Amino acid sequence: MIVYPSDEEFLLTKNQMFMRKFNMHFSALLFMFLLTASVTVMAQEKKEDKLSLSLALNHDAFFGFNPAVTASYPVGKKTDLTFYGIQWGAGTASAWGNWTEFGLGVNIKSGNFGINPQLGFTMGSLLSSGAAQRGVVGDGIVPNLTVNYDDSKIIGQFYGGYYAAFRNETGPTQATNNYVHYWLNVGGKITPWLALGAHFENLNLSGGQKFEGGTLASADGYQWIGPFVQVSKGAGGMRFSFGTDLDDAATSFSDNDFYKLSFFFNF
Repeated sequence: MIVYPSDEEFLLTKNQMFMRKFNMHFSALLFMFLLTASVTVMAQEKKEDKLSLSLALNHDAFFGFNPAVTASYPVGKKTDLTFYGIQWGAGTASAWGNWTEFGLGVNIKSGNFGINPQLGFTMGSLLSSGAAQRGVVGDGIVPNLTVNYDDSKIIGQFYGGYYAAFRNETGPTQATNNYVHYWLNVGGKITPWLALGAHFENLNLSGGQKFEGGTLASADGYQWIGPFVQVSKGAGGMRFSFGTDLDDAATSFSDNDFYKLSFFFNF
């Protein structure tokens, strides 16, 4: 017996295919536009090479190993063009289609502050199907903001990012995933090589789109809080943060205590 899809199911499938193709092409065009614009700006800069690079070897209780590289290139007295990449798939996210993130933006310097809005894209399967399907380019889009503060006595950083599904690759019983991730840390420089401070970080599932229709319920991830100790010399250093998770382990999707270690190098 051959079962034919209803008109409603046929239209739904047709619309899903159209949106998948549209999202994929729009993502590629947007990415190429941003990349071309950045190359054009750099080509117009005829001064000596002023590219700066930073490497952070991060490891934490939820994501595991997630090394990241950031780059900046001055295009004005108080403005830098910025790039970043995160290899989430080196740790826990290897099961999410070897999840990878790349983005670019602009850093604006104001006194001791650096204000850096950026737009990132993820490759993998976490956002586009809840890690249930194959990894895809344009899995998600990540508008994010980093604000750094640094003076002779105080260091601090705020980060906030919204990880939204850009493609929908879901099948029956599956859903796209959207996440909110943010942190704030502030510390004091005790000596030129030692800093102590406090760190708060939150991750939660904010929802998603179910294959059958409707919205995925939100869920707690973690709310980490605790102190950090940082030692540094010249262009390199290490920071260890640790503490507790304020979320209920019985209802959240992360049940570990809070611990994070980072080695950082600036070039």
